[in-house]
Amino acid sequence: MHWIDWSVITLYFVLIGFVAWWYGRAQKDTVDYFLAGRNAGWVVIGASIFTSNIGSEHIVGLAGQGAATGMAMAHWELHAWVLIMLAGLFVPFYYKSGVQTIPEFLERRFNARTRTILSCVSLVAYVFTKVSVTVYAGAIVFQALLPDTFGTPQNAFWVGAFFTVIVTGVYTVFGGMRAIMYTATPQAVIILFGSAVITSIGLTKLGGWGELVTMAKANSDQFALWRPLSDPDFPWLGVLIASPIIGIWYWCTDQYIVQRTLSAKDLPTARRGALFGGLLKVWPVLIFLIPGMIGWALHQKGIIQLPMKTINGVLTTTIDGDLVFPTMVKLLLPVGIRGLIIACLLAALMSSLASLFNSSASLFTNDIYDKVWPGASPKRLLNVGRAATAVVVVLGMIWIPVMAKISGGGLYQYLQSVQGYLAPPITAVFLLGLFWKRLNASGAEWALGVGFVLGMAKLSIQGFYGAAKIANPAWLAAIGDFNFLYATGVLFALSAIVMIVASFLTPAQSEEKIRGLTYGSVHQLAGEEIKKSWDLGNKVMVGLILVLVLGMYTYFSFWLN
Repeated sequence: MHWIDWSVITLYFVLIGFVAWWYGRAQKDTVDYFLAGRNAGWVVIGASIFTSNIGSEHIVGLAGQGAATGMAMAHWELHAWVLIMLAGLFVPFYYKSGVQTIPEFLERRFNARTRTILSCVSLVAYVFTKVSVTVYAGAIVFQALLPDTFGTPQNAFWVGAFFTVIVTGVYTVFGGMRAIMYTATPQAVIILFGSAVITSIGLTKLGGWGELVTMAKANSDQFALWRPLSDPDFPWLGVLIASPIIGIWYWCTDQYIVQRTLSAKDLPTARRGALFGGLLKVWPVLIFLIPGMIGWALHQKGIIQLPMKTINGVLTTTIDGDLVFPTMVKLLLPVGIRGLIIACLLAALMSSLASLFNSSASLFTNDIYDKVWPGASPKRLLNVGRAATAVVVVLGMIWIPVMAKISGGGLYQYLQSVQGYLAPPITAVFLLGLFWKRLNASGAEWALGVGFVLGMAKLSIQGFYGAAKIANPAWLAAIGDFNFLYATGVLFALSAIVMIVASFLTPAQSEEKIRGLTYGSVHQLAGEEIKKSWDLGNKVMVGLILVLVLGMYTYFSFWLN
């Protein structure tokens, strides 16, 4: 690291700190702290959606997946089409109801218990997946880029982990949603530019796109977008089943993402912000996944040397995928640009963590604290929100040592598999609840509860039982080895069946109770306003998203033929 690199990084922190202070200095209540005063524009909303999604686990983990499995995980990064669903189907429900959290909407549609269940499940998921994975990925970057700066690579890992969590927590606690959203636009620019630079330099050193395609063709089984049904990890049918279930949960029902659209100044802006986020979401395949493949190709040609995995103290001949991107930054980039790319990684880490901390605090304050101790003043709720943010920061730090042991090396695949066990019941409850008015609170409660227990059971069994772990009893080993993509589909089907059966065994909710909370009724009450909010600009964005997604699917489906 040259002093110029350190100067660029320092300048980044100064600018982000100033913006956080500037926009966070006049916060009065929870609407300011959690929803930026409900006055955000569509560019800010879209950029915030993008930067909330793109954390360091994307840049580090997705590049690692590119090096290890090629285009297999691209399906999860082509979820821009799901944001059309968010803008077209879900946003009108959320925005017109005036809720601050997604569990609050679930309470209005069903009852208070469903709200509590979803809030608790979401908080558990945030702390033990998103916080831990994001922080771990950021620490890996410090370990790779600054191995001797703090004495040893292990010291660099822990310094990186704690430093980024603490700094992000501080500016989230004091800046709130305004700081997060108004730092999102410059962070999105840095992320896109920095990743595009390393892609360009990597391709130049490799010999161009044609050379990458040629090398990938020689290893088509490893790099193909679609895999045969016999593939143990990514069979095409499993991808088609699991990817939409996870995508709809994440983009359409998760507080972490949807909270940005709730901060819009009006309904057309909320929908356009979601669609702008979809336009930005098209690009990660090209700027995060492809660099990992480039790193693999450069390693194969001997241009760079990638680190190998160490298992139980023994060095293997398998590339450590999670070190591909930071190694490329260290070996390929010139002074100054290297500092910019590290700032890009920090931007991704901090923006994702900041959004997560704020959403977690929002869930706790509005869905748990305000329910247990109702009637608290706006000032008190604001302070509780800040305290909840600090607690989430501490829990994320405590989980880092455990995450370091269980993540292995495939961070991104680990994250998607865990989300595949959390998403099915939530997706089922929202989809069925919005479009089928007969389904009631009892059905939603049972679906959320049973689905969560089954998902956690699968995750726990998978951690201990399987062919390469504990092989007896055989039925537990079979469950442990059952493909996570198919397991996601099974969990979704079981959750839907439980919801339908439980609903029909209990009385239906009254029409008055669910008015404006199902697809048919909300269009009866506000159909003209909803129709006008789907204006020409929004329709143009939808067309662009579909053209880009279909174009990428068409090209990468046949690029190795």
